[in-house]
Amino acid sequence: MTGGVGGDGADPEPGPEPDPDVLEELEFWGGPDLDPDPSEAGDEQPRVPSEPPPQEGGAAVGYVVLVGTPIGNLGDLSPRAVRALEGSDVIYCEDTRHSRKLLAHAGVTGVPLRSLHEHNEDERIDQVLRAVDEGRVVAVVSDAGMPGISDPGSRLVAAAVGSGVTVTVVPGPSAVLAALVTSGLPTERFCFEGFLPRSGRDRRERLDSLARETRTTVLFEAPVRVAGTLRDLAAACGGDRRVSIARELTKVHEEIWRGSLSDAAVWATAGPVRGEVVLVLAGAPPEEEPVVGDDVLTAELARRLSAGERTRGVVDDIAAGHGVPRRRVYELALAWQATGPSGAGTAPGPPGPDLAPPSLE
Repeated sequence: MTGGVGGDGADPEPGPEPDPDVLEELEFWGGPDLDPDPSEAGDEQPRVPSEPPPQEGGAAVGYVVLVGTPIGNLGDLSPRAVRALEGSDVIYCEDTRHSRKLLAHAGVTGVPLRSLHEHNEDERIDQVLRAVDEGRVVAVVSDAGMPGISDPGSRLVAAAVGSGVTVTVVPGPSAVLAALVTSGLPTERFCFEGFLPRSGRDRRERLDSLARETRTTVLFEAPVRVAGTLRDLAAACGGDRRVSIARELTKVHEEIWRGSLSDAAVWATAGPVRGEVVLVLAGAPPEEEPVVGDDVLTAELARRLSAGERTRGVVDDIAAGHGVPRRRVYELALAWQATGPSGAGTAPGPPGPDLAPPSLE
């Protein structure tokens, strides 16, 4: 999945050229073409630059420009993005075949393409920095959306900034914001989680974190895993938690489903989910102040655990008896065992099966 919802959508006819007096002028000049990359056969022929790049002390000044691209509908490519791509000396892109179609739609020709994807980003960094040092303008795009958002580009930007290279941006469509503002959920405070880990402890911990997160959360998910993720979210957060599912944003078959997590899981299993998906999850309700203080719970834990009762049963009994979350009592039990009955700071070994973490299921 890219930083936007990928794929080709309906391609509307390009509109009239905007009034240049209205748009901010973006001055990107061409320069000598880079040496051809033998790994990128079939790239366009180098263009002849019309103007030299800006000069600083007699030397050309290069920089990196991140260019946001459409998340599905090619009509969303901005005039400023087109000029940035036209004015670059080389374009690094996630998939040269995909970007070549975008450039053809925009009428951009003669700018060589280089691949920069998940598997080669690290080895491309030195190449990009060397080009900038030689005065070239390097544009970076992903297949859709903004480079670096669940897409290649973030490591390149970090290296460029660390080397003192100028990094600028031409913003564009965003699947994150498009899904958020159409969700009907609070937008004043939100966070972006990207893709959840697929399995194991990392996934369980992330789901547990989302269950407690009070901000609206935006997630990406592949269509084949949407149903399973919705079931896991319902188990962790409660089936009543609200969710919005945005599918095929900006494209012909755009669909936005809104409802509870339990109903969403049913919806997702009723038939195959097609297209790339953005989930927007409502935040957890603010935690109420505990009616029972930790000192009361710890004292009861200490009395019963010191008497040799099993930890699991004690935690369950105290949580149920006081109407408090089991996890809270469990963490107090861990803290009490870590300090020891005398509070001397003993260092116990890892908890055994009797003190297993509470299940999220």
